[in-house]
Formats: sequence, structure tokens, C-alpha cells
Amino acid sequence: MSKTIVCVVGARPNFMKMAPIIRQLQLVKDRVVPYLVHTGQHYDQTMKDTFFRQLGIPEPDRDLGVGSGTHAVQTANVMLRFESVLDEVKPFAVLVVGDVNSTIACGLVAVKKNIPLIHVEAGLRSFDREMPEEINRVLTDQISDLLFTTERAAEANLVREGIAPERIKFSGNVMIDTLLANCKQADFLDQILQRYGVALPIYEKKYALLTMHRPSNVDDLDTLSRLISVIADISNKVPVVFPVHPRTQQKLSDAGLLSELSGRQIALLPPVGYLEILGLMQSAQLVLTDSGGLQEETTALGVPCVTLRENTERPITVTEGTNTIVGSDPEKIMACVDDIMVTGGKTGRVPEYWDGRAAVRIVDEILRHYLQAG
Repeated sequence: MSKTIVCVVGARPNFMKMAPIIRQLQLVKDRVVPYLVHTGQHYDQTMKDTFFRQLGIPEPDRDLGVGSGTHAVQTANVMLRFESVLDEVKPFAVLVVGDVNSTIACGLVAVKKNIPLIHVEAGLRSFDREMPEEINRVLTDQISDLLFTTERAAEANLVREGIAPERIKFSGNVMIDTLLANCKQADFLDQILQRYGVALPIYEKKYALLTMHRPSNVDDLDTLSRLISVIADISNKVPVVFPVHPRTQQKLSDAGLLSELSGRQIALLPPVGYLEILGLMQSAQLVLTDSGGLQEETTALGVPCVTLRENTERPITVTEGTNTIVGSDPEKIMACVDDIMVTGGKTGRVPEYWDGRAAVRIVDEILRHYLQAG
């Protein structure tokens, strides 16, 4: 008789990480049945429908509909609504991915009810406790029963924090499973620009992709103004495609900074689906971002990445991949962009186990660990 595992998604990056795990679990549903919970932490009906359809994820078995709020409100509401799910479903384990508020909230509820917690993407550290995600990462790892890592260095972080080595399993990167499975279906730049009615002259298919949403960049007016100014300067050298996160859109509007981007070689797009952002990444000359996921995806694609942060929890993208950390210093940003345009930028290599089979290793280990598979 099969047993149930509750799998949790809360925000957009979680969908890409969970999709290959759900697909792999469905192949062994005679032994393990996945029960998918969407907390609704980042709730946008259009975005949710697009992501679930594009990634082939089945509709959630339960949508908690939590919505936005402060960290405390959001975390508390997820916990309150998730507890009844566990009482009803009675899973043998709860699986969480990444580092969003839903990750730690559902993890805390599970362990308080003596249900084993599995954390996928464990051990990543920026060593910056001002990042809310860093707190979520550290705490989730401390309460997890089984921890799957994306890179070797993550195990050293966990052992240093007192995690028993036998609980740590190097599985590789499920985000890259999804990327490799969808590269051929990704949309082309001209399709995307036409879809949104944007005219942008792009010569020899050379353009920069920009994404920006982190509070450290968009909540501080001085930092945001500085970044927008350098992006405007970059657009004089290479066209910029900028899918604007709703949070960033609001901050730019409030600060009166949207006018600085108008009349330039900058295509402002609404939030786009996974196949669209993947297509934009694949064809870009370079990517400017503060997203952790895009740092990994650009490394897998061999596209130079300029990270608009002071640190990264994904150091392998710098040491082995295509990523360069520049912070919000306009001179550093421009120097890095200029170097990429002249030399082609860092080529790097694809890290170990970023091979599209991370979910296979994860599910095999779950069966072995909890259900004594051979």
C-alpha cells in the first residue's frame, strides 16, 4: 500500500524546483503518492496557472490562499492553515524546497507534529543574516531529517552547523532538471516582444536581460536610483529587456523613476512565464539580476551573469560558473558589462550533478531512507 508525502510550493522559484520531483514521484506512485500543497505565498492566478501548465505540474491538492503580508503575518498564516492539512492527510514526510517563508513555516508545523521534514536545496549560505531567506535556510536545515544539497560546499556548511553527515545527501540541482527539460520549448525573443507589443531594435541578437526584485535593491531609494541610472547607461551600449516584477514596478512608480527608462533601448515587460524567461536567458548576451535562481540557470546555459548583490548563497556559480558579483556600484557594474561585451565574459563549466537527474536521485533516496527500497 502506498504512503503519502506532502510536497509544498509557496513562491514562483518553488514551482521549478518541485516540478521534476513530482514527475519522478508519479513514476513510483504504487509506493509513494505526492500530495501537493500550494500555500499561495506569492499569489497571482494568471502566473500560477501559467507556471503549473508550462511545467506540467498537476493542480495542487490544496491551495492555502495565504497571499502577501509581512514576514510574521505570512509565516503565521501558512502555519495555521497547513496544520489541518497534515491532520487530514497524515503523511509519512513533508518535503519543502528553497528558502521562502512557506519553507520554514511548513517545516516547523511538520516537526512539531513529529513528521519527518525533507529539505531540497539545503546548505546554501550567503552568510548575510540581513537576508530573510538566509534565516529561513539556516532554520529549515536545523529541523530537517533529510537534507539534499545542490553543490559539494553546502555539505561543509551543514556539518559546521552541527548537522549529522549521514542526513546530508548530494543530489544535484532540481532547478537544472527543469531547465534542461524545457530548453527546446522555450519562447524566442521576437515572439515575446511581439506578444507584449514591444518594439526594440536588436542587432545580431545582442541584448541584456535584466531582473530585479530584492528588497535590498528596490526598497532603498538611493540604491534603486543608482541601479536605474546605470541600467539607462547600459542601454546606450546594448538593448535591455526588463520583465518588471510587480514589487519593483510599484517602487519605480512611487519613486518617479519609470521616466528614466522611457525613450531608451529598454523593453519593459510585465512578469513573464517560465518558458519566456528561459527563452530570454538562452539568447541573451548577458544577464543582470539579483535572483539566486537565475545565477544557477545562467551557469547551466553558459550565459554571463552580472549579479546585482553584495554576496551570493550560490558560490559555485562564481567559482565554476558564469557569475560575477558586482553589488550596486555603477562603476563595477559597467566595468563588468563592458568586459562581457568585449571578451564574451566568463564561460565557466556546468557543475557536478547539474545533469537533469537530481530528482531521480532524490526520490531514490527517499524510498531507501523511509521505505527501505533496495
